[in-house]
Amino acid sequence: MSPLEISLLVAVGLVAGIVNTLAGGGSLLTVPLLVILGLPGTIANGTNRVGVLVQCVVACWRFDAEGISEFRSALPLLPAVVLGSLVGAATATQIPDPIFEQIFAGIMLILLIPMLRGGTPQSASASQRWSPLTSNIVLFAIGCYGGAVQAGVGLLLLFALNRAGFDLVRANSIKIVIVTALAIAAVPVFVFERQVAWLPAAFVSIGFTIGAAAGARIAVIGGETAIRRALAIAVLALAGHLFGLY
Repeated sequence: MSPLEISLLVAVGLVAGIVNTLAGGGSLLTVPLLVILGLPGTIANGTNRVGVLVQCVVACWRFDAEGISEFRSALPLLPAVVLGSLVGAATATQIPDPIFEQIFAGIMLILLIPMLRGGTPQSASASQRWSPLTSNIVLFAIGCYGGAVQAGVGLLLLFALNRAGFDLVRANSIKIVIVTALAIAAVPVFVFERQVAWLPAAFVSIGFTIGAAAGARIAVIGGETAIRRALAIAVLALAGHLFGLY
């Protein structure tokens, strides 16, 4: 790899790590970059998961160090998400690259509609909160999506956790734990299917690591305001990507 390619992977990984930690959608930056650098779509997807896993572990550690840890709150939510992740990852590895990239674009377009209509979330009132059954069904579906695609899963989780009754700061911490579980479940599948390019994964992981530490700090200092702004930026970035602006 050339010095320019290495620098791009680290720099874009850093930005993606901040975006993922504050909101979600950072993989919309890293996966296209990996494709531009010559990786097929499915291998770019698998390679990106390694960076996401590293980022999530660092973000969990930093949130805990900042005194915001929602690990216990996340535990009851993990089984549905992890099961969905395994189903989604196993499906994604069997899809040919051109079809995968078309499905990826279609899912992103579907995801964009409710986010733009709903705006940034407010804490759900008691009457608006989902039941545990509804929450688990939705989380299983998000797990399937996250296992298959990853990009944008943090945005989905924030909206779902908000509807389950968590404020944005708590939801963000829980989201990180859940995405960590998603990555732990999905990465071995991509490794087994030989869909990870380890050298690009190492460099993008460096950027993800720095970005995760910075993003956790920003979330703690900025609170819900910072997270809302990051959500708005992530939605706009997602729209720009889908409409071919970059």
